[in-house]
Amino acid sequence: MTARTRTPDGSSLGVTSWGPGPLIAVAVSVVLWASAFVGIRYAAAYLSPGPLSVLRLGVGTVALGALALIRRDPLPRGRDWWPILAIGVLWFGVYNVALNAGERVLDAGTASMVVNVSPILIALLAAWVLKEGFPKSLLVGLAIAFAGSVVVGIASSRGGSARPVVGVLLCLLAAVVYAVSVVMQKGVLQRVSAIQVTFLSCSIGLVCTLPFAPQLFRELAVAPPGVPVAVAYLGVFPTAIAFTTWAYALRFLPAGRLGATTYAVPALVILMSWMLLAEVPTWGAVVGGIMCLAGVAVARRR
Repeated sequence: MTARTRTPDGSSLGVTSWGPGPLIAVAVSVVLWASAFVGIRYAAAYLSPGPLSVLRLGVGTVALGALALIRRDPLPRGRDWWPILAIGVLWFGVYNVALNAGERVLDAGTASMVVNVSPILIALLAAWVLKEGFPKSLLVGLAIAFAGSVVVGIASSRGGSARPVVGVLLCLLAAVVYAVSVVMQKGVLQRVSAIQVTFLSCSIGLVCTLPFAPQLFRELAVAPPGVPVAVAYLGVFPTAIAFTTWAYALRFLPAGRLGATTYAVPALVILMSWMLLAEVPTWGAVVGGIMCLAGVAVARRR
């Protein structure tokens, strides 16, 4: 099934296709991003948020750079550099540091449920900026998801500590910059290849996190051998591969509907973290997380 997406002035943005190629790309991104929450949770016990980000982005930039060198796709021109710069700073810089910091106090499953309010935000921005439609249920869903985030924060608090609440806020910040970046990415992908957009954005994110490099070397010196291996995995698979397959799918699919495909991430994260880390969210956090996902479902309802 295909349809042509157009800008408000009537110019074509490309063909919307739910064919096997974009759907396989979405599935790859969802599975690999789910594994990222588990990998971050493991590495965050030994690396601070900034150092973890610079190592992950460094590995991702090298992997993407090799692919971009082989493909030799044209570089962006003119105004297309501005959204790529913003995506690099927000999605690859701010998002990574905020999520890493949030997962230092929240388990992987809980963090993924909070971050997964992003489909609502993507739908809101896509409705406003990309004219993809504005269902009336968006505000209701947003309110339910926000209430769920509050429940997660309360349920995760131990002994009156504010740290889990801060973790929830950091994950919400990650969700916001994720949503803004997806909408900006949708436009630029009509003119620049998915590989170039991902490579350049990752490189910009790496530059933003380079001030943490000295701290990275100090922390790696005392970290277990498995930590750099885990972060290398994060750089190659959830970063280089998953962001590229996501950008490819976004080129063909509506941003609002594509964002809804991440519904499956929390379930996968909880399963993976139980198997690999022997870690599951508290029942209160599960209830709050279900409220977050229910809010997303209500918001995406037509």
